[in-house]
Amino acid sequence: MMHYRAIWISDIHLGTTGCQANYLLDFLKHNDADTFYLVGDIIDGWRLKQTFYWPQSHNDVVQKLLRKARKGTEVIYVPGNHDESARQFFGMSFGDVKVVEEIIHTTLDGRKLWVTHGDLFDGVMQYAKWLAYVGDSLYTFILYINRYFNLIRIKMGLQYWSLSQYLKHQVKNAVSYIADFEHIMAREARLRNCDGVVCGHIHKAEIREIDGLLYCNDGDWVESLSALVETQEGELKLIYWTHIKGDPEEAPEVAVQSPIEMLTNEAAI
Repeated sequence: MMHYRAIWISDIHLGTTGCQANYLLDFLKHNDADTFYLVGDIIDGWRLKQTFYWPQSHNDVVQKLLRKARKGTEVIYVPGNHDESARQFFGMSFGDVKVVEEIIHTTLDGRKLWVTHGDLFDGVMQYAKWLAYVGDSLYTFILYINRYFNLIRIKMGLQYWSLSQYLKHQVKNAVSYIADFEHIMAREARLRNCDGVVCGHIHKAEIREIDGLLYCNDGDWVESLSALVETQEGELKLIYWTHIKGDPEEAPEVAVQSPIEMLTNEAAI
């Protein structure tokens, strides 16, 4: 078990067929931290409104995170656009999970990192949300193909590889959009007198300096299968979990609950 000062994960998209829940469960089994940041799009409310999809592995992810919170890990949830309904609960806690609009993380060496999902600074989300819905449908279709593509790769003894991420990064406009987003986030961090930013939203894991500011994106759990961590020595680095290192923990024989039921029950404890 590796133990870090902090772990950031986002864009899990529980409730969709594209979510790589088994890989995430294995990551959570082998990694812990003083503070866990859930940086938005944890549960995909957009997709669940259309078709309810909630297998046991998605249930297990939520239970695993709640269990970490019960055992003393500080778990902080910053909702994104796909789980925007959770934004009505800013300032509240559910099962020891704190829901916040944004937060500042201070690294071991004293740097202040602004933590936010990032959708509020995405021009498409703010001014053409209908386009975001259309893009989400196309993206879901590509992830559907990606799922079966990787089942074949696994049977061949090959590791996970994201067809959808490869296609996205071949499109010039998509690359330009990502670059613009990264610079906007760095600028917003400067306006907040921070030394850098940690965000998600665009599903592209990255650590780099932009105009003297540190830009960190923790990636996602549908394409890159990545997390951002701060080690006990204060180093920030990305971890890619494209191999399952051990069998996921066996789930108890219980009925599968919806995410709302689980959070409600935890809040009542």
